[in-house]
Amino acid sequence: MEQKLKAVVLAAGKGTRLQTEGFDLPKVMRLANGKPLLHYVLRALSFIPAEDITIVVGYKKEDVKSHFFGYKFAEQAEQLGTGHAVSCALEQSGIRDGAVLVCCGDMPLLKEETYRALVEEHLNGGFDCTMLTGTSSLPLPYGRVIRGEDGAFLRIVEDRDCTQEEKAITELNSGVYVFSAGMLNTALRSVNNNNAQGEYYLTDVPPIIESLGGKIGVCRRELGCEIIGVNTVEQLQQVEEIILAGK
Repeated sequence: MEQKLKAVVLAAGKGTRLQTEGFDLPKVMRLANGKPLLHYVLRALSFIPAEDITIVVGYKKEDVKSHFFGYKFAEQAEQLGTGHAVSCALEQSGIRDGAVLVCCGDMPLLKEETYRALVEEHLNGGFDCTMLTGTSSLPLPYGRVIRGEDGAFLRIVEDRDCTQEEKAITELNSGVYVFSAGMLNTALRSVNNNNAQGEYYLTDVPPIIESLGGKIGVCRRELGCEIIGVNTVEQLQQVEEIILAGK
């Protein structure tokens, strides 16, 4: 990989639906088979040097920072959405050029080979933004990838903002991307919060980059269980079962 690659891991969430009795941990610190969810994500990113990985922290940030050594950290003091979280990381870590992989700290099943395939697609295609999308038989509340009649990428619509017709789309956005850092910095300045949640969505960035003349790529894979993000106790149990079954 000739271009310098850095990574941003989104790990600032509280995980309200995971705050069961006796647990008051950041979402990414909940355990699956005895290890934090974030452990599995960072293990899959081990092909990137730790000093080139920035972890975005927020809720009970010291719990995360004290557990993972050698990484950079950026603080998202207010939970204003994924776009805002990435802005915090870029600003505080001074990421201005090269390629930057953006992923989620609550997706412990994504494999190293999947991340590598996404990065290679981005670098080999000369894209300014490359999205990891995929199909899964699981009923997941993920953003849908909207394509034109010619099959070209148009935009991503978050699940909560989808029409009934859009909800029927089976190509899901994983929330994992590789960007040209320079183009990402520029596009984030144009993101607004005119949506149902009043948040700054990272999903708004690809069409902005395209409007600026950037080149958009899509790495589409059959992701199956890899795409599961942990938001509920049931999903945490499901992920732990899959991890145990794979040992």
